[in-house]
Amino acid sequence: MNQQWQSFLESAGARIDDGVARFDPGALTPCNLFDLSHLGLIRVRGEDSVTFLQGQLTNDVRKLDAAHSQLSGFCSPKGRMLASFRLFRIGDDILLQLPRSRVAPMTQRLRMFVLRSKATVDDVSDELAQFALAGDCAPGLLGDLARGAPDEVAQGDGFACVRLAGEQPRFLVVGAPDALSSLWRKAADLAAPANTEAWRLLDIRAGLPAVQEQTVEAFVPQMTNLHLVNGISFTKGCYTGQEVVARMQYLGKLKRRMYRVKLEGGDCPAPGTALFAPGSESGQGAGRIVDAAPSPDGGCEALAVVETSAADSGEVRIGDAQGALLQFLELPYGFESGESDSRS
Repeated sequence: MNQQWQSFLESAGARIDDGVARFDPGALTPCNLFDLSHLGLIRVRGEDSVTFLQGQLTNDVRKLDAAHSQLSGFCSPKGRMLASFRLFRIGDDILLQLPRSRVAPMTQRLRMFVLRSKATVDDVSDELAQFALAGDCAPGLLGDLARGAPDEVAQGDGFACVRLAGEQPRFLVVGAPDALSSLWRKAADLAAPANTEAWRLLDIRAGLPAVQEQTVEAFVPQMTNLHLVNGISFTKGCYTGQEVVARMQYLGKLKRRMYRVKLEGGDCPAPGTALFAPGSESGQGAGRIVDAAPSPDGGCEALAVVETSAADSGEVRIGDAQGALLQFLELPYGFESGESDSRS
């Protein structure tokens, strides 16, 4: 965490626990502020930065500009996801936001492919600050920075404000700590600080996948619905793993996909937790948890990649036959024709 940003958060009532701000009570309210220091940032800069990333990521980086962000993935040659990102620009720099645990390995791996490209790849997680504002209050608090559609970006003086998908208005703000401190103070007049788990819950409700350390190489991008949230371009040309991703789209049948689910009682399962279904014939099991967070109504809400046949059966459990039963909920976006939609 940036030290200036940490000092500011502590002055605003936060305690810093393992590099993440914690607030009391830190729960969801109709209007919330969130420190996003649990997320990291990779900066790619240089005259070949777009060309370089175009050959590595699932989305068409040529369409990234100062007014638009995009989701994307980075795959192994076998088409398995090593990371997922949100990309946006601040000035001439391209920033890749991802879970902080994945920053160091992804920075190292991306550097392996730079070769003779005029581009640099650096971890800037502790140089910049990040926070989010969510709720119906957000557009009024942000004023001209509040762009109307998800993935649109407003550029400030040394920072960017990104509109995110969700059931309520959500905005990501990234940039210099001085600028963000001023914006936070203004928003704090109406917005209550909330904790990391509450922000993850909003991402879960928006159906936005994230590759965590426990799920590296667990999923082909379409299994996480990345194609349904505009995170894959099927016309951009070659990138690492592209043949597998394209074959799945045009020749294969998607037998696993991501669902939003609810679990009653107990601790929330960690990313990567195995799922069980009595009718599953796959040696890989019935699926895995992508992420989970406590629900204000009790229990947990989660995103889970599940065999479509198991989801259709309606009996999928955590771990084994005695595990908690998954209750399937609606996602905020539709499935493509022919894809399974198991909802209660």
